[in-house]
Amino acid sequence: MATRRSGQLVQRSTTHSEKNPDDNPDIEKLEGYDSDEAGDKKEVRLTLMEEVLLIGLKDREGYTSFWNDCISSGLRGCMMIELGLRGRIELEKTGMRRRSLLNRKVIFKSDSPTGDVLLDEALKHIKETDPPETVQNWIELLSGETWNPLKLRYQLRNVRERLAKNLVEKGVLTTEKQNFLLFDMTTHPVIDSTVKQRVVKKVQDAMLLKWVNDPHRMDKRCLSLIYLAHSSDVLENAFAALSDDDYELAMKRVRELLDVDPEMESQKPQTNEMMWCVIAAFIK
Repeated sequence: MATRRSGQLVQRSTTHSEKNPDDNPDIEKLEGYDSDEAGDKKEVRLTLMEEVLLIGLKDREGYTSFWNDCISSGLRGCMMIELGLRGRIELEKTGMRRRSLLNRKVIFKSDSPTGDVLLDEALKHIKETDPPETVQNWIELLSGETWNPLKLRYQLRNVRERLAKNLVEKGVLTTEKQNFLLFDMTTHPVIDSTVKQRVVKKVQDAMLLKWVNDPHRMDKRCLSLIYLAHSSDVLENAFAALSDDDYELAMKRVRELLDVDPEMESQKPQTNEMMWCVIAAFIK
């Protein structure tokens, strides 16, 4: 049966290498990046949040879809994975009785600066919170989706605008003003399409040319990008230029990834529990 390109893959919840790149989080130049990205110092290095936003941005218009209500929580999920891959946070130990990923608390591990203001701000909140919260709670708190007025201070504000400004500083986007009849809005059109195309090609290749049929063998950052781009409702943008056959195959493999059991994957050696916990929070 054919897949409609404008359709949703699954119903989303509204609440929500032989050597690992996160084995040595203290090397700031290389931390959190795969070998390809770390090996070419001329390439612009992007965080997971920036990559997801870039996939979701309309190139010429310079803004994400007005109808997208998923990207806010998706970007917060990116932050949790990024901090986990960089060795700044981890899940509490399970002890004798193994608890599910979503029931385990987030434990602060290191306050070494990440070099990214948003990540450092989120890390500061996690460090100062007692008792600890779960990953799902942190995604809601950082998004401002809480009924507790005492916890509204954890909300990270203007995240998309701040990420866009980061990309402007990196020479990927520019800043313009557009008039929408009743109001003016700051937009950020793409000016360096090669950076965005590199991100898009990375996603396409992971689902097509470099498909390995085993999430455990995929690069952690690329795997996280695919899951979080889907949760942010922007993944189909990366497949828009594909032929119909390639599009169908890519979407079929995305559905296969969505069917994996994060609990089982997190128990395999040389994996990252924080990554799988965030994934579980979105695909549960």
